[in-house]
Amino acid sequence: MTMHPTADDTVAPPRGHPCSACGSPVDPGDKFCHACGTVQPAVSPAGLPRGPVAAGGNTGAATATPAPPDTQKHFRCQQCGAEVGVDPGQMSFSCPFCDSTYVIELPAGDGSRAQPEFVIGFAITPEQAADKFRAWLNEGGWFRPGDLSTAKAEGKLRGVYLPFWSFSTLAESNWTAGIGEHWYRTETYTTTENGKTVTRTREVQETEWWNLAGKHHNYYSGYLVSGSKGLKQSDGDRIKPYHLAALKRYEPYFLAGWFSEDYSVASDEAQKICQAEFFRWEQAAVEAFLPGDTHRSVEVQTEFSETNADLILLPLYLLSYRYGDKLYRFMINGQTGNVIGEKPYSSVRIGLAVAGGVLVLFLLWLLFYMMQR
Repeated sequence: MTMHPTADDTVAPPRGHPCSACGSPVDPGDKFCHACGTVQPAVSPAGLPRGPVAAGGNTGAATATPAPPDTQKHFRCQQCGAEVGVDPGQMSFSCPFCDSTYVIELPAGDGSRAQPEFVIGFAITPEQAADKFRAWLNEGGWFRPGDLSTAKAEGKLRGVYLPFWSFSTLAESNWTAGIGEHWYRTETYTTTENGKTVTRTREVQETEWWNLAGKHHNYYSGYLVSGSKGLKQSDGDRIKPYHLAALKRYEPYFLAGWFSEDYSVASDEAQKICQAEFFRWEQAAVEAFLPGDTHRSVEVQTEFSETNADLILLPLYLLSYRYGDKLYRFMINGQTGNVIGEKPYSSVRIGLAVAGGVLVLFLLWLLFYMMQR
């Protein structure tokens, strides 16, 4: 996994601004977003948003130009295994995934890594991301530790293009199931009402079962598998959704001023994860397809074919920091602004709040007791 600043004066600047609704780049002069149809304000090319400074900063315009790739320093984090490329002028480095400074320098890569096929541009600015982090962190209010500032978290917020694998495939299944059809019969029964025995009738549901087998096929796409070993699939699922209608063909200018990461999860490994998810989708589709009122003992055998894989880059703000002995991570979907993360809470303050609540309840009980005497 290689992650590196990518601003380069030799790369053409972006020709569009991000749509306020879906983040898809919109060419200057376009009145509507090509992806979602949202009416666009007039924006001059000079006002195009750019990423943060790639070498040494996380906010501001992309005015710094990192060294060419063959002069970059490359590091591998010994804590989580991330491989990161940085400007040679950067004197210190911490891993964006685990905040570790325990790294070793690597020789420069051979440049043989495959290019991504598609990309979605950042629609959330670094300033907006910082505001979201502060608001999210303050949600804990009084229960947050008073010395949280010692973690120096906010300055570590970075905009990163992370790799994801997107697959499309044809699923063809053979299935067997027990199919149930409900029918109703009238039942007579006796009961006691007001001390008297009376006869009543009621409808009783019965189910007739028979075995059935068949075939089902469907074409699936749209599930994103994290191509980064630093981003667990569970976290990748939580930070979704991304509006894939905004996908654009990859061009280097999209990465100008931002950090980017090469994939570390191979296509075949990601395909196994995706097919497991597609199988769950196919099983649910088969069950929805079954006739009758109910079913049981459903077995589905599925084969996948005509599989196509696309490597895409998706925008994400990432912040990892340590408080005490624990690592905390905060992420923002760079297209939609969706926020997930973990933050510390003060056990002392929580304990004081619980004790205060118990004391209030005791005083109320004591007051009630005194009033009853």
